[in-house]
Parts: sequence; C-alpha cells; structure tokens
Amino acid sequence: MSESIHVVCPHCHSTNRLPADKLKAGGKCGKCQQVLFSGKPVELDQTTFTKFITRNDLPVVVDFWAPWCGPCKMMAPVFEQAAQDLSTQFILAKVNTETEQNLAGQYAIRSIPTIAKFKNGQEVNRSAGAMDLNSLKQWART
Repeated sequence: MSESIHVVCPHCHSTNRLPADKLKAGGKCGKCQQVLFSGKPVELDQTTFTKFITRNDLPVVVDFWAPWCGPCKMMAPVFEQAAQDLSTQFILAKVNTETEQNLAGQYAIRSIPTIAKFKNGQEVNRSAGAMDLNSLKQWART
C-alpha cells in the first residue's frame, strides 16, 4: 500500500488524500470534483491561510505582495510560471498584504515581495525581494 499525501483543494478548501505514487498524475477533489493542481497560485486570506499551511503535506510557498508594489508586479508572471512548473511538488499561494494586514503583521512582513516557505505549518525559509524564475524554483527546492 502506498503512502498518502494530504492536499487542500484550491477551490472548496476541503482536504483530500492522494496516493503519493499517483501525485504526478494530479487528481480531483473528492468534494467539488475540480482539479487539485491547477498550475496557478492559490489566493489566500485570513480564513484559508492556516488551513493551507497546516493541512497540506506538500510545502507551501507564499508570495506576500501588494497591488501598488512595482517589484511585486514584475514578479507576478514569474510566480505564475513557477506555480505551473512546480504544481505537484509545492503549493504556491499569494497573500495580498493590503487586504490581509493581520496576516502580514502576524508574519512580520517588512518588505514586499516576501516569499516564505511553510512545511507542516511552520515557516522554514524566507526571502525578501523579487526573483527570476530559476532563482525562485531553486530557492523553493532548498
């Protein structure tokens, strides 16, 4: 019997269990029947953030950004591409620090963009400033 991986649905936010050896094939949510790995970043807010970082067995890479931030705008397509390239290895998510000021404060976001990686509910790595695609993918894998 293969090991199972828990993945939170980016659409209905229910937790799904997938066989680890079938992860690359993707999967559909057992509740809403939508794809679990859409290849796009998940928009998180105060109510969904904790569930995503604690219930996903895959590491969650979060882009803390703001709509007025030039470097954030420059990095947005890079983050989108990384979400597509890393879709079954990491969950990529975005938090708008303008609308989610409590989350930004809770995680001491002092500059944007800030990229933080979470594993098992704990922050394990952080980087401030925009990155190119190769740097972002390499950073996520460390």
